[in-house]
Amino acid sequence: MTKNVLLCGVGGQGTVLASRLIALAAMEKGMEARGAETIGMAQRGGSVVSHVRIGEKIYSPLIPHGGADVIIGFEPAEAVRCLPYLKKGGCVVVSPAPIRPVTASLTGGAYTGREMMEYLEHAGENLVVVDAASIGMECGSPKVMNVALLGAAIASGLIGISLEEMEAAIEKRVPEKFKDMNMKALKLGAAASAMIR
Repeated sequence: MTKNVLLCGVGGQGTVLASRLIALAAMEKGMEARGAETIGMAQRGGSVVSHVRIGEKIYSPLIPHGGADVIIGFEPAEAVRCLPYLKKGGCVVVSPAPIRPVTASLTGGAYTGREMMEYLEHAGENLVVVDAASIGMECGSPKVMNVALLGAAIASGLIGISLEEMEAAIEKRVPEKFKDMNMKALKLGAAASAMIR
């Protein structure tokens, strides 16, 4: 059975690391994994979308429109932009914290992310909202929001990877000095998802 996970955010949020952790956890349990990233106009602030496909006999790394089991949105507008990838009955796991795009800064336009969250709430899809920014503060760094969202997505049961398998991937991939805070973020993200349901 193939599982398709699409991760979207902006540069600097850890989208690529999160996708690699999913792939590593899948490969460690004997599954095939394919992935691809599209990175926007800049490393910091540009749009980043990572496709991760895990399962058996996967030939293409790209998820077709309507094929994602889960969309993990690190930023609300990016989650809205990627909604066409979500399959019927799929789940969107999103952080409500907006990141003001460069275009809004240049034009003086306002962007709070509120409209995007309202759109997601009324899109009729399964939606899990996780305050990943607060989890990051509780863990000691905003850089662990990616792992908090991973924890929430794993708790959905739609990825086919357990928390223990993700912990093993973090153990292998994350530098020693950051392991404890990432493990804590993973568990808090999963717990936050469970509280929402």
